Amino acid sequence: MIGSKERYALVTGASSGIGYELAKLLAKDGKNLVVVARSQDKLEVLKIEIESKHGTIVKVLPEDLADPKAPPEIFNELEKEHITVDVLVNNAGFAVWGKFSETDLQEELEMIQVNVTSLIHLTKLFLKGMLENKSGWILNVASLCAFTPVPLESVYCGTKANILHFSEALANELKGTGVSVTCLCIGLAKTGFHKRARMESARVAKRKMMDAATVAQAGLDALRRGQVICIPGLQYKVWPLLARVAPRNLITRIMRSQHEPV
Repeated sequence: MIGSKERYALVTGASSGIGYELAKLLAKDGKNLVVVARSQDKLEVLKIEIESKHGTIVKVLPEDLADPKAPPEIFNELEKEHITVDVLVNNAGFAVWGKFSETDLQEELEMIQVNVTSLIHLTKLFLKGMLENKSGWILNVASLCAFTPVPLESVYCGTKANILHFSEALANELKGTGVSVTCLCIGLAKTGFHKRARMESARVAKRKMMDAATVAQAGLDALRRGQVICIPGLQYKVWPLLARVAPRNLITRIMRSQHEPV
């Protein structure tokens, strides 16, 4: 088990996709959970499934991380109930697809709040307790596009680059403290990601994708090992190296072609 039996793992974006699979895997490992997402109904279904199958405790917190008040509300609620979090999974996130000159500003600002600001806010709030206990695991979910510029997802991939760099820097700062940070950089996975971004017509959305449970397992295994960067799938591991050695304009053109509608 990652962490102690008495403490909890907090998973954001737990109602579907990678977060849903990570929550189930953590519970299977014997971990009590705090699950966060906008949909209380979906979280309640997950709670029933996990508690009946694994016997662990699941606390449901319906919160919208696009709201700046959500991270302190989550933290204060758990403090009030004397729930200690020693595994923090910052999974919640979404994308906005299209030309930046044409996309909706409010939706992009909410995306930045969810993908970056709330992730950093939650990490700041829960890290203090982990350091005091000299024990903690933080899993931040990013994307393979964190390594490259991606036209038609310019702001989204900027948020994922922020997560990657933040995770790497924080992992270095926390060496020797008992707290580790892992950044899960996902390629293509079978989730609701492309539908949420309204990009089903993009070429990249029609390519073969990894199973969400396989991606989640890879991330959890990396978290156990204290691995800083995890890229599931052999086909994706070469991409960061290619992005470093190939001309930037070539990489950008390739990514543009993959994100164009077909």
